[in-house]
Amino acid sequence: MTPLTPLRFDAVSLAYARGAAPVVREVTIAAAAGAITAIVGPNGSGKSSLVRGVLGLMPETHGAIMAGDVDLLRSTPGLMSRRVAVMPQRESLAFPMRVRDYVALGRSPFLGLWDAMTAADAALVDDAMQRADVVSFAERRTDELSGGEWQRVRLARTLAQNTPVLLLDEPTTFLDIAHEMASFETLAREARAGRTVVLVSHTLTLVARFADQMVLMHEGRVAASGVPRDVMQAGTLETVYGWPLVVSHDPAVGAPTLVPLRRQR
Repeated sequence: MTPLTPLRFDAVSLAYARGAAPVVREVTIAAAAGAITAIVGPNGSGKSSLVRGVLGLMPETHGAIMAGDVDLLRSTPGLMSRRVAVMPQRESLAFPMRVRDYVALGRSPFLGLWDAMTAADAALVDDAMQRADVVSFAERRTDELSGGEWQRVRLARTLAQNTPVLLLDEPTTFLDIAHEMASFETLAREARAGRTVVLVSHTLTLVARFADQMVLMHEGRVAASGVPRDVMQAGTLETVYGWPLVVSHDPAVGAPTLVPLRRQR
């Protein structure tokens, strides 16, 4: 049984240098356990900075980021990685390795320096590879993968960590339609199992089909928050994105759909 561990950003401000202007300003987000919370917004709105803040990569931080009763800004990396599995937007390896060995890195927060994986650890790795659909190239090297294959392998590593909170930054980049949908379905199952799933994404229409809560960021602040139909309002989105658009209701899936318009010459 996955312990219920919500993720909360409490009045969080973040900057890339000491004394610099914050790129995230007084942001408060409550991501519930057993649900998908999607953080959306235009480029430079502060979405990925929140992920970097969780990882402790922002030199100037204020407020608290809580995973249950643990403040991630003031905890050890080991404790953080046993609570939250993070899939950053970009990642490169210093040297290539076998796909299965990379996915198995998800178990490292739970092992001692010289400990070998147990049968239970190996089972979690196998299960994660199955769910991310990467079993067929488990023996290939990471530098032999396409962009979409590498993205699925990174998702498998995140799932193998088996933490109560999953934080993913653009997890479906480079994926084709089938694998994009499969990845969202996998994350939905993780949420139904009791995990807290927080994802950053640009795909508003697809996110609106899966998210229980959407948080719209703009210029480092929360511009709107709530269920998708409340956040996906044409007037709000046009202001934030600076582009004409229409939001309609898709009768086939029962979710709001965003249609960007062409500007008249």
